[in-house]
Amino acid sequence: MLISVISPMAPVTARDRAELLRLFDGESPRDLDAGRAFEFVARHFPEETAFEEARAHFGKTGIDLNRLSEGFRQKRLLIADMDSTMIEQECIDEMADHAGIGAHVAKITARAMDGKLGFEEAMLERVSLIKGLPLAALDEVFAERITYMPGGDVLLATMRRSGAHCALVSGGFTFFNERVASALGFDEHRANALLHADGRLSGDVARPILGRDAKVEALEEISARLELSPADAIAVGDGANDLGMLERAGMGVALHAKPSVQAECDIRINHGDLTALLFLQGYSRSEFASPSARN
Repeated sequence: MLISVISPMAPVTARDRAELLRLFDGESPRDLDAGRAFEFVARHFPEETAFEEARAHFGKTGIDLNRLSEGFRQKRLLIADMDSTMIEQECIDEMADHAGIGAHVAKITARAMDGKLGFEEAMLERVSLIKGLPLAALDEVFAERITYMPGGDVLLATMRRSGAHCALVSGGFTFFNERVASALGFDEHRANALLHADGRLSGDVARPILGRDAKVEALEEISARLELSPADAIAVGDGANDLGMLERAGMGVALHAKPSVQAECDIRINHGDLTALLFLQGYSRSEFASPSARN
C-alpha cells in the first residue's frame, strides 16, 4: 500500500512528514514536488477509522492524504466531468443567474449534486426555468462567467503526451462541453443537448438524458473501443451523478466533491488542483508537460 501526500498551499513541514512516516511505518519515500507532494510505502496500515482521523487531521493543514495500490499507476484513459471539475462553475447556474433566477436554480443544483434530488428530475426542472433564454446569452455566459479549473490544461497535456485518451463526459450541455473540450485538448466529449427554437431555449433537453448511468456506459464503451479495461482509466468528478464512473474506474477521484460523494469515494482531493491527478498516478513535477506541448 502506498500513501500519497499532496500539500498544494505550503510544503509539508519536517514535523508532519516525520509524523506521517511514523504513523504508517513508512519506507522508501519518493518526492514528486519539492516537499509539496510525495509518496511512500506503508508497512503498517491503521484501521479505517484511524485512517480517516489522520486524513481529517492533516487536512486541517491543507494536506490531501490518500492510499493507493502499489505498481504502475499511469492510466491510459481519462474520463472527466465538466461542471465544477474541469471548469469552476455549474453552467446551468450561470445561465440561470444571467436570467435573474440564479439563487433559486443554484439551490436545486446543490441538492442534485449532493444526491438529495434525482439528476434527471433536477435537470428538467432547472432547464424549464430558463425557457426563453436567447441562444446569444449562452455565448455571453461562456465568455464572461466560465473559468477553467487550475491544472486542467497540464493534466491533459501530460496524459496525452504519455499516450492516454481523454474524454469529457458531462451531465451538462454540449454548447459548453464542446468548447471546454476543444480548449483543453480532449479527444472526445459527450453531454446533453439543449433544445431551442427561433433563437431561444425551449425549456427542454434532448433524450436520453446523460446522467449517472450514461457516464458509466461511456467509460465502458470508450474503454472497450480502445481495447482497454475500466481498470486502465482514471475518472474525476464532484457530484452524485459521477459516483458510478468513479467506482467503476481503476482510479476514481472525488475532486472538491460534495459530502455524499466523499463519503462513497476513497480517493479525495480537497485542497489540490487538477495536477493532483498526476501526482496520484506517480508523475513527478518534472514530468509535467506544458499545455502548448499537447498533441
